[in-house]
Amino acid sequence: MNDTSEKSKTPESRGTRWKGTVAYDGTAFLGWQSQRGGNTIQDFIESRLAAILKQPVRIHGSGRTDSGVHARAQVFHFDAVWPHPVAHLHRALLSGLPEAILVRSVVRAPPGFHARSSATGKRYVYRLYEGYALPFDNRFVASMGRRCLDDAAMRAAAAYLVGHHDFSAFRADRGDGSAEDPVKDLRRLDVVRRGRNLRIITEADGYLYKMVRSLAGALIDVGLGKLTPEQVAGILENRRRTALVVTAPARGLTLERVFYR
Repeated sequence: MNDTSEKSKTPESRGTRWKGTVAYDGTAFLGWQSQRGGNTIQDFIESRLAAILKQPVRIHGSGRTDSGVHARAQVFHFDAVWPHPVAHLHRALLSGLPEAILVRSVVRAPPGFHARSSATGKRYVYRLYEGYALPFDNRFVASMGRRCLDDAAMRAAAAYLVGHHDFSAFRADRGDGSAEDPVKDLRRLDVVRRGRNLRIITEADGYLYKMVRSLAGALIDVGLGKLTPEQVAGILENRRRTALVVTAPARGLTLERVFYR
């Protein structure tokens, strides 16, 4: 089922539109979007919904997260007839999923709601640790080992990136021939330190493929002295991906929030 077939159905056959919010540890999964192998967040949720509703269900996420990337509040929607209390649907979704996937809420969505196209922005956080993170933290941060980061230089570089820009230099090729508008409104890019823990916090109206990890990779290299803030500004202005931009490891990245009006 795709968006076209979804639109062709009558309201009666579609049933109610539901909005779900899910958190997951993405370490062992192949990202959000359904794949032939089946080891994705979307595949597991759809399988569970099919078991509950006794029919195939297609869910639509606010966006894709890559293999190994986490989420605290990914949003998805689906259409289904459910004549029972909402709480019973949520309760059913709290069981039968891997422990690394938690459906935090399920509510009736407002008319016309679409998890992706109704979103006005997203917040991602990239987490770093100066040193070697403890085993139970290591799945969610990028450890720097013996290397230290100059967070003041990272903030100076981030200041060049905030705003309405063409971010072609900070995207990766999906390899499927798809194209998207490279101009995005990067509303926030902060580098926050607390002891050995650093967070790169970013908010934008949308992101290109691997854009957040590319921004994080560039800022990390500034922090390590491999790039200057002015070089990052030049990379942005050139609008071309170069070997100077390294994609940071997936493990440090978490989708924190999706914004809606």
